[in-house]
Amino acid sequence: MPLTLATQAPGEPEIFASLQGEGPSIGTPVAFVRLSRCNLACVWCDTPYTWHFEGDNRFHRGGVRHARAANQITLEEAEVAARIAALGQRRLVITGGEPLLQGAALARLLDHLPDMAVEVETNGTTRAPAALDARVTQYNVSPKLAHSGNPAALALLPGRLAAYAADPRAFFKFVVAQPGDVDEVLALMEEHGLPAERTFLMAEGTDSATLHARQRWLAPMCLAHGLRLSDRLHIHLYGDTRGT
Repeated sequence: MPLTLATQAPGEPEIFASLQGEGPSIGTPVAFVRLSRCNLACVWCDTPYTWHFEGDNRFHRGGVRHARAANQITLEEAEVAARIAALGQRRLVITGGEPLLQGAALARLLDHLPDMAVEVETNGTTRAPAALDARVTQYNVSPKLAHSGNPAALALLPGRLAAYAADPRAFFKFVVAQPGDVDEVLALMEEHGLPAERTFLMAEGTDSATLHARQRWLAPMCLAHGLRLSDRLHIHLYGDTRGT
């Protein structure tokens, strides 16, 4: 079966080389592939073109509903793998949208890329099938807090959070917009056993000024609670643009 990808221009899949901009691998040269579709709807999502299509009544603060034909492309797994291999990187980041919605196809994709280390970025609501899980080097799990606009019953699944907490490959990354959000993170950590040494706080923002302003109060909170701070390096380098 083919994969459904996001586009960086109409007809051009979002497959590119860059530096990882967030989390434990920040600054690492990687290949990225961005898949389309998501089972959640974050009001501040910086990739709404992967899910907020015409006819989708879920709310996004940008207010734009994207044309599916211009923002989605379907390619065979072998072609996607060839494009990734041509980038010459040793590490692959699979992102979205929610990439694990296409877990079986991703496992087949990686059969064509046997030597690549693999990071999967996920919202933490689903799980990789066994064939894919066996290839994953690192999970970057980003559970969604209340300010995302997603009901907790959909976004924060105890069984999935516990499973990721028990997996040493999984790192947690919480998007924080105001100081009160950190209290919610701390409560989730206690409830689900999320390890502090694998938990990052990251300011919400799509421009350097906003990120810097929020990091000024977020950094001391990380220090006080023994948590890790993640920047958004790609925003500082390239701005809020596709294919970066």
